[in-house]
Amino acid sequence: MINRATFYEQQSSNRRNSILLVLAVTVLLAALGFAIGYGTSGEVAGGAAVTIGAVVLGFLLSLGSYFAGDKLVLATSGAKEVDASTAPQLVNVVQEMAIAAGVPMPKVYVIDDTAPNAFATGRDPQHASVAITTGLLQKLDREELQGVLGHELSHVRNFDIRFTLLVAVLVGSIALLADFFLRFTFWGGGRRSSRDRDGGGALIAIVYVVAIVLAILAPIIARFVQLAVSRQREYLADASSVELTRNPAGLERALAKIAADKEVLVVANRATQHLYFTNPIKKFEARSSAMFSTHPNIVDRINRLRQLTGEQPLEPTEVRALAGLD
Repeated sequence: MINRATFYEQQSSNRRNSILLVLAVTVLLAALGFAIGYGTSGEVAGGAAVTIGAVVLGFLLSLGSYFAGDKLVLATSGAKEVDASTAPQLVNVVQEMAIAAGVPMPKVYVIDDTAPNAFATGRDPQHASVAITTGLLQKLDREELQGVLGHELSHVRNFDIRFTLLVAVLVGSIALLADFFLRFTFWGGGRRSSRDRDGGGALIAIVYVVAIVLAILAPIIARFVQLAVSRQREYLADASSVELTRNPAGLERALAKIAADKEVLVVANRATQHLYFTNPIKKFEARSSAMFSTHPNIVDRINRLRQLTGEQPLEPTEVRALAGLD
């Protein structure tokens, strides 16, 4: 029997980590803005102005993402809305999982792609959507489909959908600001006059160098922080799916099937890959990068599921069959 208190504790920890992560990324954005402003102007007022501008930029982009980010993701993915008359089994399973999770029925979309995968998006459970590829519907049985949709509805229940939209925008804001500054510096816009250099002293020069280093490292640091928490959210959503379905075998089989599938999900990209049930960009693709993988590997996810029921980890032969595919 699964300890329900453990799930609630994990969800509370998940929300705390979300707040801390957003704060950390916001502080990094502000620090980058101040270093750029002070380093280029030589004045504290200049640093404060760019800092405020950077934070306002992040806020405005986050606001736009909050209200319209899910629609953009669905449109980019080529998702088409379906209902009980056009996809009865799918809608029925989504209804089952929504009831089990205690969340409103989300909108249901289908992506016409033979690669099996799915994702959930939206700003809260009242404005949530789930999208499933036709490949997932064709290649998974009902129990496996329940496991995948239980995972996605867990993301809805745990407010992961809001988190992924928000943090992706903040991380993108850091990358945008850093890229603008580096281009500005490269083309000579960041060079100050000799009078400024003589009057600014060593401190300004140091801050300017720090700004360049931050502009290079900040997007990478922000991305790694995002990925670390995203992977923990995937583990929690897997465990929550087992709580909803009471059937770890269905989710385990779904993970193995999707990992072994060689179909490429063409509509996925670096901006949306973190939303999917499993990483839609396969390791054998030219566009993949193991360093920036948004998901834990399939073997780890399956072994964690097996721990919930006291089963032995995957055998070496099973590990070899799955290794390197996800």
